[in-house]
Amino acid sequence: MQAIMETLFDSVYLISVITVGILMIRGSKGNGQFRLFGWMAVILGAGDSFHLVPRIFALCTTGLDDYTALLGAGKLVTSITMTIFYVLLYKVWRQRYHIDGQRWLTAVVYVLAVVRILLCMMPQNQWLSAEAPLSWGIYRNIPFALLGFLVIVLFYRSAKEYGDKRFRWMWLTITLSFGFYIPVVLWADTIPLMGMLMIPKTCAYAWTVLIGYFAMKQECK
Repeated sequence: MQAIMETLFDSVYLISVITVGILMIRGSKGNGQFRLFGWMAVILGAGDSFHLVPRIFALCTTGLDDYTALLGAGKLVTSITMTIFYVLLYKVWRQRYHIDGQRWLTAVVYVLAVVRILLCMMPQNQWLSAEAPLSWGIYRNIPFALLGFLVIVLFYRSAKEYGDKRFRWMWLTITLSFGFYIPVVLWADTIPLMGMLMIPKTCAYAWTVLIGYFAMKQECK
């Protein structure tokens, strides 16, 4: 039953997010923020597929334990693409609200992203091992959480300041995604049921993408 339900959920998610991303790229009509948002969605779906497709295959065959290395490699790729996702979302914020200057803010975003990616690539993560250390899971997610928090604050303040009803819940989707993700990082190894939180986390990301898509449909007529 888990194999069937998870395969259906993951397949619908990946196909939907990538499809919406392509539709946004093609339908942006020269609008830079929505074209960027489309690429952001495609990168999200493509990056997640490196982990979810092997997971689907494992669940439908001999089980997760036989694909530890492949799943670990997929997690590494996903960790990097998710970091890129937030950098692009920051750029969407700058374009949507016509933010000029503030180079220090851009520098902070890039520094956090680079530190996160470098930490992800350290061999101490032991991505291919079934006994990956929790400590490095925490280390690599500290700059990631800071990056996410920064984007949350930026979208919350700007949507409120500009009365942007179409993006008014963007901050909430990001908050929810981290709210569901952090317990998985901390406790999934000792409490396997915590892994179920990845489902609402995934839904929060899908919501993020749909916010951009429906805004494009309204603004690029």
